[in-house]
Amino acid sequence: MKSILESIKDRRTYYQISNEKVLESAELETLVQDIAKHVPSPFNMQSQRVILLENEEHTKFWNIVRETLRKIVNNPEKFKSTEEKIDTAFASGRATILYFDDTEVVEGYAAKMPDYAENFRDWSRQANGMLQYAMWTTLESVGYGANLQHYNPVIDDEVKATWNIPASWRLVAQMPIGKPAGDPGSKEFMNIDDKVKIYK
Repeated sequence: MKSILESIKDRRTYYQISNEKVLESAELETLVQDIAKHVPSPFNMQSQRVILLENEEHTKFWNIVRETLRKIVNNPEKFKSTEEKIDTAFASGRATILYFDDTEVVEGYAAKMPDYAENFRDWSRQANGMLQYAMWTTLESVGYGANLQHYNPVIDDEVKATWNIPASWRLVAQMPIGKPAGDPGSKEFMNIDDKVKIYK
């Protein structure tokens, strides 16, 4: 496995992924569980939730996205590029990770400490971002390529009904993963002195 810094540097967005095996299912499942367990959250409220969709469940999810968007676009010609992206960059992968915030947990903490109510809502989003980044970087370190999508809220109702997801879980993001099947392309960086200020 790569070092943490190497994985941070190497983590990229891959829009070409395949369903070729990287880890055995049991290894992937344990990895996802371990990351979800150990990523921090404010006051240890643990409001982050994860669903890992593999095999037919992964395919089912992207079929939901495809057909939901088809109804919205309602123009076969305009929809072609959207469908192609779903097929080659998302559905083509090995699995999909769905990220949620449990709003019941967040609002419970907000009610207990009303002076910090809005902070808890912001903090829960930050904690979910940490979870997504930790997951993405760790997956990179073992050989997965991934990208992050946000087709919520248009897919939320069907996703919740399909997998019997609690009403309090708010869908935040979707991460298809698979073996990289192409180059992620070049990445530009702003001048680091404009981004990081050091005083000593």
